[in-house]
Amino acid sequence: MEYRWELAEKPETTTTQKLIHELGINETVADLLVNRGITTFDKAKEFFRPSVDYLHDPYLLKDMDKAVSRILDAVEQGEKVLIYGDYDVDGTTSVALMVTFFQHFYPENVDYYIPDRYTEGYGVSFQGVDYANENNCALIIALDCGIRAHHKVEYASEKGIDFIICDHHLPHGELPKAVAVLDHKRPDCEYPYKELSGCGIGFKLCQALAHELNLEDHTWQDLMDLVAISSACDIVPITGENRVLVHLGMEQINSSPRRGVESMIELSGKKGQLSVTDVVFTIGPRINAAGRIEHAKKAVELLLSDTGDIAEKASKILEERNLERRELDKTITEEALSVIQESGIENSKSTVVYDASWHKGVVGIVASRLTESYYRPTIVLCESNGKAVGSARSVKGYDIHEALMQCSDVLEQFGGHQFAAGMTLEIENVPKLQKRFEEVVSSTIDPDLLIPTIEIDQEINLDQIDDKFWRLIKQFAPFGPDNMKPVFVTRNCIDGGWSKAVGGDSTHLKLDVCQQGNPKLKIAGIAFNQGHLIDKIKAKEPFDIVYTIEENEWQGRVSLQLMIKDLKFT
Repeated sequence: MEYRWELAEKPETTTTQKLIHELGINETVADLLVNRGITTFDKAKEFFRPSVDYLHDPYLLKDMDKAVSRILDAVEQGEKVLIYGDYDVDGTTSVALMVTFFQHFYPENVDYYIPDRYTEGYGVSFQGVDYANENNCALIIALDCGIRAHHKVEYASEKGIDFIICDHHLPHGELPKAVAVLDHKRPDCEYPYKELSGCGIGFKLCQALAHELNLEDHTWQDLMDLVAISSACDIVPITGENRVLVHLGMEQINSSPRRGVESMIELSGKKGQLSVTDVVFTIGPRINAAGRIEHAKKAVELLLSDTGDIAEKASKILEERNLERRELDKTITEEALSVIQESGIENSKSTVVYDASWHKGVVGIVASRLTESYYRPTIVLCESNGKAVGSARSVKGYDIHEALMQCSDVLEQFGGHQFAAGMTLEIENVPKLQKRFEEVVSSTIDPDLLIPTIEIDQEINLDQIDDKFWRLIKQFAPFGPDNMKPVFVTRNCIDGGWSKAVGGDSTHLKLDVCQQGNPKLKIAGIAFNQGHLIDKIKAKEPFDIVYTIEENEWQGRVSLQLMIKDLKFT
């Protein structure tokens, strides 16, 4: 696949020079900081030394006082409380977080509920409210959902059940008539940071409650591992308060993981220190697999397990479900790729594919896979309860939610955001959606957006990469949206003499790289799926590379290597 390289603009010199002077760093590192919004000594201190001291006062969240007051009333009156969360990673970690916290001061009257993906769907359900009513719950705390649950909140109110909503999604119109609505994105909320995950909002409630109840700090600080998992898997920006929570949460995961998390890591076979990326690809899929294949309550049970036997048993169930999910993902992706090829839409500006037999739990993953293959706005649909249901994924810079709004007359319902959405429609309307979506995308998308872009932070020479430089780059972690691992470009590279194609079928390229004019300074690199270029490399044709820097450990020896994202001959 062809990539467009986009080099970041060099920041304003005065700000960079100020950081160089105050921090004692080189110009390259200073530029990296400024382009991440780190422009002062104080901001750099917070960036490089995340601490609980940098967390915001939870009472800056609108309605926090009302939420705390209602929970304290429930405790005083001995009312039963239902913790309600969605079936994805953010929802299940939110429920585990809140239930764990309540165990410190109110263990006897707390229950939890996760909706079934297939019979109840996303968010607060009438079935969930009925469960609360049947089990004599007087208060529901909804996590990672509820901001649009107007009818469900009213339904609960009619049954004498109060709601506290902890959500991070954008509200539409009036807020639900809950006792408290904690959502930093509500228009009248002045909370200084607007990118917390749903679990992050729940964490702030625990932080406030711990203060009111005079609980020890560990009762809320030990929950940051769950916030880190939710933040990583919900793809929220790793900036500001999120950066603090993820940094401290990752330290907890790597030093003293809760038993359920430890079991997942052990079964995955992952060794060494986990990164945010490892959480996304190791822990996230296993938690998600429960809701996709069976029921997400299994994931909460695992996260709450406090003994080795229980955790091991639960994690094995999740491991089995994840293997099932992976097999479904692989099979359906192959079938969907065949549909694209056979239907003659390989050169279209969009993809809409449907098969009644595909599994509803993995259509979102398959949509992502197809987007990776063809890099264009994509919808994957299957049949569920007599309707066509599906997931949409977009390419960077194109608002797929806006595109679906222009197809709303053929959709029964839809929702989501710029890059991802879900929808339901009548099966007979699938051909209409295929035609309309292609018309909308073709007429509104900039052709350049159909070429994947690699965003490059800096152009550097290979002689700038040394141990000191790497130590500073490592301190930019944890990496994630809005704080991605620095990407560099180096020009005029040639083979250092030891480059070769590797892998069972010589698929990959193991590079020995140096720059023209400096043949003695060499560094290793790996370029996946580029093995076919080995003859040109060995012929000493010059090339440019885009890459990140990694540590490579082999037989106890640690060295630096380049992870090549793209390579172009000059």
